[in-house]
Amino acid sequence: MSVTMTRSDGVTVFTLTSDPQSSLPPICQILKGLCYSPVCCSVSQRLKKFQGTSQSVLGALHIMVGLLNIGLGAILLNSGYGSSWQMDESKYPIWMGVLFILFGIMNILSEKFSSPCLVILSVALNLSGVAFAITAIVLYIINVLKIYLWWMCHDYDWDYRYDRRVTPSPEEMTKCLETQDLLLMILRSINAVLIVLAVLELCVTISSAVLGIKALKQKTENKSPDDPEQYKPLLEEVTSNPAA
Repeated sequence: MSVTMTRSDGVTVFTLTSDPQSSLPPICQILKGLCYSPVCCSVSQRLKKFQGTSQSVLGALHIMVGLLNIGLGAILLNSGYGSSWQMDESKYPIWMGVLFILFGIMNILSEKFSSPCLVILSVALNLSGVAFAITAIVLYIINVLKIYLWWMCHDYDWDYRYDRRVTPSPEEMTKCLETQDLLLMILRSINAVLIVLAVLELCVTISSAVLGIKALKQKTENKSPDDPEQYKPLLEEVTSNPAA
């Protein structure tokens, strides 16, 4: 499938020629043609200029949030006290951290190699990242509400030497309660940090998507006669038309 593009009076027309001998369905041929099209895959200096360095900064924030999610999530998972059964079963802090790092890498690539295809892909990933960030906020809030350490300090303990229950002394109970409060504060603090990071990730994904959409929109609307990507030099036109 070949892709051609013509522009006239602010209207852009894409012409897609399908291959009847191809075994791929038409939609796959269209996607393949767009991906291999020089129009979509060539680096646009104008698009790169519009984006500036903001996408790299936001990409670095993506990667930072992802790494912190993996590190703090691993602490909760290995502690045995600060993770709910949903976190233990799905390990969502780990794979969400990996996704956030992926979003950051795509942001950086879309700035370094500012082709329309990469920018559109980065915008699509960041829009999906909004849903993941909201999901992370909800899951971490549920997790912090399910942290209970009531079993650590109870009215009796089990003496395995005599196979019986014994009542701890007031000093032991006080020490146990202090340890329980300290551990509960640490686990809730880690969850609070993860919630704040998820909120930050939500802001970063929205900002990245909005900047990418603005860059694509400005590239389409703001065209000047001096744009080398849209107009050929006058010398080539004269050479190609000897009669003139």
